[in-house]
Parts: sequence; structure tokens; C-alpha cells
Amino acid sequence: MTTADTVPLARNRNFTLLWVGQGCAEIGFSASMLAFPLVVLAITGSAAASGLVLAADAVAQAVLALPGGALVDRWDRRRIMLVCELAQVLALASLVGALLLDAATVTHMIAVAAVLGACRALFEPAEDASLPSLVPDQQLATAIATNNARSSVGQMAGTALGGVLFGVARWAPFLLDLLTHVIAFTTLAFVRMPAREVTPAPLRHLGREIREGLRWLWQRREIRVTTACAVALNLFFAAFYLVVVVLAERRGTPSGEIGVMAALLGVGGVVGSLLAPSLHRRLSPHVAIAGVFWALALLAPLAVLVDSGYLLGGLFALMALLAPTANTTIITHQLLLTPDELRGRLSGTLNVAMGAAAALGPLLGGLLAQAVTPTSAVLISAAGMAVAAVAVTVNPTLRHYPGRTDSEEPNP
Repeated sequence: MTTADTVPLARNRNFTLLWVGQGCAEIGFSASMLAFPLVVLAITGSAAASGLVLAADAVAQAVLALPGGALVDRWDRRRIMLVCELAQVLALASLVGALLLDAATVTHMIAVAAVLGACRALFEPAEDASLPSLVPDQQLATAIATNNARSSVGQMAGTALGGVLFGVARWAPFLLDLLTHVIAFTTLAFVRMPAREVTPAPLRHLGREIREGLRWLWQRREIRVTTACAVALNLFFAAFYLVVVVLAERRGTPSGEIGVMAALLGVGGVVGSLLAPSLHRRLSPHVAIAGVFWALALLAPLAVLVDSGYLLGGLFALMALLAPTANTTIITHQLLLTPDELRGRLSGTLNVAMGAAAALGPLLGGLLAQAVTPTSAVLISAAGMAVAAVAVTVNPTLRHYPGRTDSEEPNP
């Protein structure tokens, strides 16, 4: 490795540049995602059209996730990230111009949203796959946890700014997004990554490369099991979150308190991300992963006993504390187990799995809240978490999962 082996992560120039740039981009992206449906509603009055614009972003990312991971493994990763940032700047500039001229259309906004989603489908695997080359192995868990905190803070700040800026002008949130991507492009231009050998191949071989990556990942039992754990964790919590929101609404909880609930969930995620590097070093992978399932299973039933939205927010914050440790443990070990030439496909596959969980979780929660009373829905969700916790606890692969490798010594 480079001199990054001997310096604290905060003084790792390349990682810091990437982190700062993407932290800004996270804020801009969250502002745009809040503003998109508001702009569409203001222009057309159609809720369906608003959903269509947001769906374009999600569909583009989902469709290109697997091909994007394969392309990241065959192309220069830094160049991919630069091109993605530039494409987002151009797409957002076209939208800001159209809004300023009062010429924006739903078709135009769908196209811009699709560009943003497609760029994330390529950028995220490129960043994830590049991380082990930017930081030494013993700091990889800290880098992953720091990136998780970056995402949580960016989402909270961007959502708040998006609402304020939309009140100023319809185009203002998108201008913020444009400027943050300019910053991200600029910082990324100064990042230096170790050279890696890339072999050009015809695009017709892309499907074969995707299958090869999926086959390799499926054959690694540790990766297969930990991915299933991550999917279950996100699925159950997304379902539970919606069920509790429905429960709070039917109890007459003011909308302001429900907003605080969501904010405290984000706060819990940020604090948990800050604690994750230390907990990752102190806990075995089995304890770190099983612990979050048991925390969710034991805390979830308390939601039926709490009437205050503020207390429910506190409950959300507690439930979110350990999730970053589990995610950090899973992603760190998966990256270290996967050869560099397959890391893009690893990230692309995980994005597909997590995207499916994020989509199915609220659907499951909505169906559950409609089928039974909200209180019963909470208890059923808690029972599902308990079953998952037992399965994780007794799973032989996780019980014998290797602890910290020699390369993952605590930071000096």
C-alpha cells in the first residue's frame, strides 16, 4: 500500500477528497428528490406524474445495477465516476434552465431523473470497488462507516434544504444539486487512485461477465449468507417503519411529531455510524450481525406501548444504533473476500438486493397494516424480526464466520 498505511484516515488525502465531494453530492441529491414531486405537482397537479418521475430514477438504477457493476470491473473506475458527475451536472443544468424559462415538462423531468439514477448505478459500484485501494485494510471498516454517516447526514441536510429552497424558487433545489455535483467533480479530479489493469472487451460479453460474477458470489457461502442477512434486516425494518407511521397517524399523532420521528431515525443512524468502527473492532461478526436483529426484535414491540411521536422517534433512534455496525461488518468482510476484479459486480449485486428490500419492505408493511389493526401489525412485524434473529443466531456459517483478519488490526 501507499503511505496511507501509516496515517490516520482523516489525513488520507484521496479518501478525504472523495468523501467531501460525495458528501456535498448527497445533500444536493436529497434536495432534488424532495423537490421533484413538488415541482411536478405544481406544474401538472398530477400525483401519478410525480410518482412517475421518482420511479424513473429508481427504475434506471435498478435496471443498470448489474450491468453497471460489470462495467465498473472492466473500465477505469475513476474515469467512470468523473463521467457520471459530469453527466449529472449537464442534466441538472438543463432542468434548471427549463424551470427558469418556465418550459419544464414531465418528459424532461423523467429524463433527468433517469440520468441521475443511471449515474448512481455506475458511480456507487465504482466508489465501493475503489475504496480498498484508497485506504489500507485495517481502516476499511472505518471508511465504510464514515461513508454511511456521510449518507445519513447528507439525506437529512438535503431534505431540509430542499424544502426551504423550494419555497424560494422551484429551480433552487436543483441548482443546489448542480453546484454540489460541480464540487464533487472538482474534488474527484484531484483524487489519485492506484493504476489497475483493465482489459477492453466487446459489450456483447457483458452478459457473460454478469453471470460469472453472480456465479462467483453465489458460490461463496459467507457472501451469500451475509447478503441474505442485509436483505432481511432492511426488509423487516422498512416494513416496521411504515407500520409504526400508520399506527401513529391513526392515534392522532401530529404531523410535526411524525416528522421528528423520521429525523430521530436519521440521528440514530448517524450516531450508529460513528460508533460502528469501534464496535466492529470489538465484536465478532456473528455478534455484530445477530445483535442488531435481537435489538430490533426486542425493541419493536415497545411501539404499541408508546403514544408520543417523540418517544417513538427515540425508539427509532435506538433501533438504528446497531444497524451501521452490522452493515459495516458485512460490507468490510465482503470487500476483503472479493478480488478487485469482481468488486464492481459485488456492489452492483448488493444494490439490486438492497433495492428490492427497500421496495418490498414498505409494500409488506402497507399490506400488513391494511390486513390487521396497526397494533397487531407491529406485533407481527416484531415476531418476524424475532424469527430472523433466531435464524441468524443459529446459522452455522455466521457462527463460524472468521473474526478480524490480520490485516484488520485496530487503527494506531
